[in-house]
Amino acid sequence: MASPLLLSISTPFVPLRRRYLYPHNIAAPPLRYPSSLAFLKPFQSRNLWGTNSSNSLRLFGRAHARGTPIGGAESETSISDESPVGEDSAAFELGEQKLSSWAYFTAILGAVLVALNILWINPSTGFGTAYIDAVSGLSPSPEVVLLLLIVIFAIVHSGLASIRDAGEELIGERAYRVLFAGISLPLAVSTIVYFINHRYDGTQLWQLQSIFGLHELVWFSSFISFFFLYPSTFNLLEVAAVDKPKLHLWETGIMRITRHPQVIWCLAHTLWIGNSVAVAASVGLIAHHIFGVWNGDRRLALRYGQTFEVLKSRTSVIPFAAILDGRQKLPKDYYKEFLRLPYLTITALTLGAYFAHPLMQASSFRLHW
Repeated sequence: MASPLLLSISTPFVPLRRRYLYPHNIAAPPLRYPSSLAFLKPFQSRNLWGTNSSNSLRLFGRAHARGTPIGGAESETSISDESPVGEDSAAFELGEQKLSSWAYFTAILGAVLVALNILWINPSTGFGTAYIDAVSGLSPSPEVVLLLLIVIFAIVHSGLASIRDAGEELIGERAYRVLFAGISLPLAVSTIVYFINHRYDGTQLWQLQSIFGLHELVWFSSFISFFFLYPSTFNLLEVAAVDKPKLHLWETGIMRITRHPQVIWCLAHTLWIGNSVAVAASVGLIAHHIFGVWNGDRRLALRYGQTFEVLKSRTSVIPFAAILDGRQKLPKDYYKEFLRLPYLTITALTLGAYFAHPLMQASSFRLHW
C-alpha cells in the first residue's frame, strides 16, 4: 500500500521465537511489550458503535521471522506495507447491538437536550443570552464577535481534548466525556446561532449567488463535508459515554483520502454568502481545524507511537495526496467501505439538516443572540 516500510521488532517480543532463542535449561525473560504495540489491545475490546473485535482490523499481514542461533544476528519481524495497523472505520454489525445500550443512549440524549435548553438556551433560565451579551459587549463588529466566539470554543474544545489522558486518569473515561460535552456543546450552539443570525451582516465582498450551478456546488460541498465526518463521530455510544470512550486509530474509509476531512463546509458557505462575516467564520474555523490537525496527530503519536507513524506514512492531510504519490493504493472494492449503516444514517441526517434550514433559522432568530 505504501512504499516499503519495515517495523523492526526485537525477537524477545515475539513469543513464537522464544523456544529457539533460549535453551530448555535457561529461563526466558518475561515478555515485555513496547508502547508501540499498544494498538494490539483495542482489538480485544468492543469496537465501533458497540461492536466486538471481529470488525477491527488486525495487524496480520506477512511476518517474516528468521531464526538465529544464540549469539547470532537478532531476528526481525517485518510488517508488510499492505498490513493494516488501524481500525476499520464505520464498521457496524446490527446483530451485535444491545437494545439496552441504545435505550441508555436515547435517555441520555433526551436528558442532555432538556438540560441544554433549561441551563443555556432558554432566555429566562439559561446562561446563553448572558454569555452572548458579554462577548458582544467587547466589540460592535459582528466579525470580531464571531471570531471571539470561535476562539473561545476552540480553546475550550481543543484544550480539553489535549488534557484528555490526564483527565480520564483522574475521573474516568465516561465522566470526562460528560464534562467535555457539557462544556463544549453550549459554546458550539452559541457560536452557530450567532453565525446564523449575523451571517448577512458586515461588508459584502462578492455576490456570486446568481451564477448557474453555484447553489448546487455549495450544497454538494456541504453534503460531502458532513458525509466525510471524522469516523469517531459515528460512534454514538461512545460519544454519549454509554460505551467507554476510546482514542481510536482509524485507517479505512475517508482516512485513506484524508486524515482530517473537516474544512470543506467553511469554504463552501464563504463562497455562497460572500461577506466579511462569512470570511471571519471561515478564517476562525479553518485556523481551528489546522490546529486540530496538528493536535490530533500529536495525540495519536503519543498514544500509538510507531504504529501511528506507519499509518501516517500511508495517508495524508491534504485530500488525495497519499493516493497521487503512490503511498496509498485504494482496494478494488473501496466503495464498500462506505456502504455501511453509519454512512446511510449520516446521509439521512445531512439531507434532513438541509431541509430543516428554515426551522433552524427561525429558531435562531427567536433567541436574539
